Amino acid sequence: MNVLVNAGPWLAVPPPGYGGIENVVATLVPALRERGVRVVLASVGSSTLEVDELISAYDEGQFPHLQKPYNQVMGIAHAHQARVVAELRARDDLDLVHDHLEVVGPAVLSALAGPPVLHTLHWDLCKHPAFYGAFPQSIAVNGVSESQLARAPAALRDASLGAVHLATPLACQDVRAEPGEHLIVMGRVCRLKGQHVAARICQKLGLPLVLAGPVSGLQTRAELDQVAQDPDHPLHGHPDVRYHLDQVSRYLDGDLVSWIGAVGGQARDDLYASARAALFPIQWDEPGGTAVVEALALGVPPVGLRRGCLPEIIDHGRTGFLADTEEELAEWVLRVGELDPEECRREARRRFSPSVMAERYLELYETVTRR
Repeated sequence: MNVLVNAGPWLAVPPPGYGGIENVVATLVPALRERGVRVVLASVGSSTLEVDELISAYDEGQFPHLQKPYNQVMGIAHAHQARVVAELRARDDLDLVHDHLEVVGPAVLSALAGPPVLHTLHWDLCKHPAFYGAFPQSIAVNGVSESQLARAPAALRDASLGAVHLATPLACQDVRAEPGEHLIVMGRVCRLKGQHVAARICQKLGLPLVLAGPVSGLQTRAELDQVAQDPDHPLHGHPDVRYHLDQVSRYLDGDLVSWIGAVGGQARDDLYASARAALFPIQWDEPGGTAVVEALALGVPPVGLRRGCLPEIIDHGRTGFLADTEEELAEWVLRVGELDPEECRREARRRFSPSVMAERYLELYETVTRR
């Protein structure tokens, strides 16, 4: 089978640091190629993932431009998708397009006479009601959790082939680190992730907490301080920046609660794997939960609020804890010692390894091409 995987123009695959969709693609593609799938990757030129072909409209990721006014960035996704369309028109050897580009991907591909399309939904499906409410029925879709699809408009549910949970390469690796005392929240710092809730809980309980992740693409304290001190900087009023400055920084006491910026590679895995628990005080219905899956794979019990996909990923009382309120979350944090890290690792290998995700997608590819 020959498949064009469209990752979009925003970040390289794999991404140098934070990058949700790009990490998913970087996890899926090697497992597909191990099973004989020939992959043409549509991404940016700086992508280093080993594929059979790489096509691109841009040499570098365009993510930094997303913070600019709409009339300056509206053509980025379309220029990338125009390159994808040109490739599809120039060849007849592709069996399927696996699309990951939000809205622009299916909107353009639905009007093209070409190979069948499977579009994976990675995001909040309530963001674009006019589009998702009249989703083109010529395109098959899948979600990344059942809870995500349950909240989708009827037209989107009708086109869906079901949910495929996200995976992590960590599920196949034995990553271990010296045990530490800290708890951790790993991921982009924004209100939806609830870092302020985690900080409030840990400060109240007297437990050390590390917040790791970028703030609106800003990787370090120096970068954030520069933006905060410059009212004319385009990111100065960004919601994520304001959230960090107004809601999170008040808890950064240099003792119990710290923000270390973005961290990647081995340093990230060591920091994560040495944590007592990973906290997920999410303030929205998280659709995918990559960080939760990563925590399980590293033997770090996840403790979170019972929202979105978390009840599908966490087996309460066995591989983690789920709470309905902030107060209950604090109570479960004190009981993480009752959970077995090896059980977390076993569950990750069983349910969230790249091979499991690849096999599920191969089933969907077969279904879509038969149609």
